Amino acid sequence: QVQLVESGGGLVQPGGSLRLSCAASGSIFRINAMGWYRQAPGKQRELVATHTNGGIPNYADPVKGRATISRDTATNTVSLQMTSLKPEDTAVYYCNVVARPGSQSYYSVYWGQGTQVTVSS
Repeated sequence: QVQLVESGGGLVQPGGSLRLSCAASGSIFRINAMGWYRQAPGKQRELVATHTNGGIPNYADPVKGRATISRDTATNTVSLQMTSLKPEDTAVYYCNVVARPGSQSYYSVYWGQGTQVTVSS
């Protein structure tokens, strides 16, 4: 129905920056929100940033001022730019999309496969 393909991530030095991208494809009738979550080892998955239709981007406190989420509604893509990276940003980052496939009359939540971000010197 809805497939998500993530790109970006990898090993970054403290203080560095990175850009993650996610493209949604498939039989999509409408997307309500696109965003990013992350999960560090031994911790629960947590919000990083989201962008809803017509709304103001929402950022988690730990990344405010360091993260910028951007969304292209024409191509159904969402990107996350992060700067001043810290070791505590190390986690698997997941793309999250709330979408209504063409075959459904309701919205469902979709997750990407995850991309590893490691911040280390």
